[in-house]
Amino acid sequence: MSIIRQSAGRFAVTIMALLMATISAFAEGQQRGKASYYSKRCNGARTSSGIRLNNDSLVCAHKTHPFGTKLLVKNPVNGKQVVVKVIDRGPHVRGRIIDLSHEAARRLGIIAAGVAMVEVEVYNETEIPYAPKPYEKPEVEFEIPAKGIGGTVPDWQKKDDEESKTK
Repeated sequence: MSIIRQSAGRFAVTIMALLMATISAFAEGQQRGKASYYSKRCNGARTSSGIRLNNDSLVCAHKTHPFGTKLLVKNPVNGKQVVVKVIDRGPHVRGRIIDLSHEAARRLGIIAAGVAMVEVEVYNETEIPYAPKPYEKPEVEFEIPAKGIGGTVPDWQKKDDEESKTK
């Protein structure tokens, strides 16, 4: 009886450890694994979210993230990265974490490889990657000639006045 209790206790501890490891991996928000991409023949196919797949758009399929979530996908080999939007469920192949559109795979440089290691994390939407910097207007000082207004005459005007008096 005690052997059964010990093995059940070990089993429960093992399950709890696995759950904690899984939860901590999702809490970090970063995954590392293999990525593949949709075939060009899938262009126009309806996805799980109901949106039609377009090879030229920056979209992906992910198993757990909700539809509409933006993900930052990085290729650690060449340093390229791209932001994609989740519109489908998948990949349905063991060992892969994300399926990319053809354009996203091209921007990451994984077309020739077919399958590549990537890092995936939720994209921080508060950051605008291509927002123009605010334009700073230059300060312009307009000088009003002080001739006859009780002030001094500017140097550039004194020269003209002296020439007109001598003529």
